[in-house]
Amino acid sequence: MTPRAVGTGIIAAGFILCLVLNLPGQLSYDSVAQLHDGHFGIYNGWHPPVMAWMLGIADDIVPGAGVFVVFDAVLAFGTLAALLRFSPGPAWPAVAVASACVLLPQFLLYQGIVWKDVLFADAALAGFACIAHAGERWRRPHWRSGLLSLGLVLLVLAALARQNGAIILVFGILTIAVLAAVQAPAAFRQRTGLMFGAVASLAALGLMLPATFALATKTPGESGPRAQFKLLETYDIVGAVKERPGLSLDRIARANPDLEQLIRTDGVRLYTPQRNDTLASSAELQDELSDTPSEVVSTQWRELIVQHPWLYLDVRARVFGWTLFTPDISRCAPVFVGVDGLPRFMRDLHLASRMRPQDAALKAYGALLVDTPVFSHITYLLLALATLVVLLRRGRPADLAIACLLMSAIAFTLSFFVISIACDYRYLVFLDLSAVAGILYLTSSRPKSA
Repeated sequence: MTPRAVGTGIIAAGFILCLVLNLPGQLSYDSVAQLHDGHFGIYNGWHPPVMAWMLGIADDIVPGAGVFVVFDAVLAFGTLAALLRFSPGPAWPAVAVASACVLLPQFLLYQGIVWKDVLFADAALAGFACIAHAGERWRRPHWRSGLLSLGLVLLVLAALARQNGAIILVFGILTIAVLAAVQAPAAFRQRTGLMFGAVASLAALGLMLPATFALATKTPGESGPRAQFKLLETYDIVGAVKERPGLSLDRIARANPDLEQLIRTDGVRLYTPQRNDTLASSAELQDELSDTPSEVVSTQWRELIVQHPWLYLDVRARVFGWTLFTPDISRCAPVFVGVDGLPRFMRDLHLASRMRPQDAALKAYGALLVDTPVFSHITYLLLALATLVVLLRRGRPADLAIACLLMSAIAFTLSFFVISIACDYRYLVFLDLSAVAGILYLTSSRPKSA
C-alpha cells in the first residue's frame, strides 16, 4: 500500500474513533445554552448566533448536537486527509505524523466538544486547505473556482463563529490575492492580484453581511459584543487599580461613586489575571456596573490607555501571559467531558447530566497529557514558526497558502493580548491545530526531487 492510502486509512480510523467516543457530543454549560437557543430559534447575543443556528439545524435532523459534532469532525479529519493529497504524494514520515495527529486530544477529544472555538478552528483549517488545493490547480479554472468558493464560504463561517474571527477572513483574502499574483505573467502580477483580492473581498462581504443581519433578527435584547466589550473594559480598569491603587477613576466617580468604591474594594479583592469570572461573585459590583452607562466605562478605559499606556500594557501582558503560557493549566479548563448545563435548559432539551465510561476514559487520557508539551500553546507556536520559515523558503503555491494559515493563527493568537478575559485552553486551539496541519502538510508535500 502507498503511504497516502495508509495515512488516509489512519485518519479515517481516527475519525471513527472520535465519533464512537464522543457522540452524541460533550456539552458544557455554554454548549447547552446554545443548543437551547437553536432548538427554540431565539439566540442569545452573548454567543455568536451562527453557532446556535447550526445547532438548531442539527437538532431538527436528529435531536441533540450529534449531527453538529459529525460536521465538526468531518471538517477537522477531512482537512487532515486533504493535506495528504498534494503532489508528489506523502512519504512514510507523513504517515507517522498523521498517526500522531489523530491521537492528539485536540482531535480525539476536542472534536467531540460542542464549542464555538472548535467550529471556528475547523472551518478555518478547512478553508485554507481548499485555497491551498486551488493554488495547486490554478490552471484548471473549474477546480480553481470551486475550491476558492468553498474556501471562502468556510472562512466566512469561521469569521461568524468567533468575535475576532474576521482576522482569518482577511488572511484568506490576502492568500487568494497572493496566489493569483504569483501565477500570473510578470507584467500582470500586481493587477491580477488586486483583481482577485477585490473579487474575493466582495464575495466575502456578500456572504458575511446578509448572514450577520439575518442572524441578528433572531437575537433580541442588548448587543452581545457591546456587553462583552464593557466587560473587557471593566476587567482592565479593575486590574489597573489593583496594580496602582491610587489610580484616578474620575469619569466613573462622577457618574456612579458607588461603582468606583466597589472597584477599589470588591473588584481589587476578587481580581485575577487568570479570568474575569471571579468579579461576578460580587453581586453589588455587578449591579452597579449594570446601572452605569457603557459610555462612561468606555471613556474611563480609553483614558487609562492614553494617560497610562505602560500600566495598561502591564495589565494586558499579565492576562495574555496566562492565555498563551497557561502557567497553571489546571486553572485553564484544558479538558471537558460529559453534559452539564442550566437545569431549566436541560429539562427543555430532555437532557440529563452524563458521565459515561468512554467519557471517563477520555478525561483520564486528557489528564495524562495535561502537563506535557501536548497541552502547551508555546509548543505549537514554535512548530508553527519553524514550519512557516520552511514553507516561505520553498515557495510553492500551496506552500504560500499554508504559510498564510500559520500567519493567520499567529495573528489570531496575538489578538488575545487585547481581548483576553480568561485563560481557557480552548481559546487558542486554532493555533495548535494549525501548527499540526502545517507539519502534516510539510511532510506530505515533499519536493519532487525527494
